[in-house]
Amino acid sequence: MQKLFIRSLVEILPKNSGRDVFGHVSVRHQGGRQKRYFRIIDWKRDKDGVPAKVTEIIYDPNRSSDIALLVYRDGEKRYILAPLGLKVNDTVLSGDNIDANVGNCLPLGSIPVGTLVHNLEIKPGRGAQMVRSAGNSAAVLAKDGNLIQVKLPSGETRVFDAACKATVGQVGNEDRKNRVIGKAGRSRHMGIRPTVRGVAMNPRSHPHGGGEGRSGIGMKSPKSPWGKRTMGKKTRKLRKYSDRFIVGRRK
Repeated sequence: MQKLFIRSLVEILPKNSGRDVFGHVSVRHQGGRQKRYFRIIDWKRDKDGVPAKVTEIIYDPNRSSDIALLVYRDGEKRYILAPLGLKVNDTVLSGDNIDANVGNCLPLGSIPVGTLVHNLEIKPGRGAQMVRSAGNSAAVLAKDGNLIQVKLPSGETRVFDAACKATVGQVGNEDRKNRVIGKAGRSRHMGIRPTVRGVAMNPRSHPHGGGEGRSGIGMKSPKSPWGKRTMGKKTRKLRKYSDRFIVGRRK
């Protein structure tokens, strides 16, 4: 694979180093990464009915999967996520009345039940927002009029509008989960700064700090650096607007 890119499809990715608009650290353990270019991905696949040829599959430092360069019949070039099994010189399409082949983009209502998909839209026309990381795929379970049941990688079953688009196939680079970073320097190039344990800090820096020699956390429950309980803390809001679309929970 070549590490080349099309100049018109990239832009410089600014470094934030985990800082917010006030300059305060809002996300810890970030900073010092290698300069990158952001590859602009076509999440909407709205060029319906125009065949596109896959000219190359390349590495993208900004995401876990590889990306494929499409050259449409009219000469336009776009990047998409490279699904598993897509090869150079393959032809892909997007639209309603096309075959559900790997790499093709169709509305969920046109995709047969049992098909693996990725790049799912939550709302029609908004662009793909779900199932985009390496090796992931969702399965079309059932159809009920204008509603399509899809089982997500988390195990959750959710209802989507039949007009929501999805790309057929599984996201490629499925072996990424088995990679070994190998050395500390590579983590620093990726923008990952060291993580220090709370018990190794002083009591002013973390609730777990302090004590003579090796010591435990010394409290009833683990705390965050800001003194909030972390074990058993709910990470999902109690009521989200999209809860009504969930058919089966992941747990």
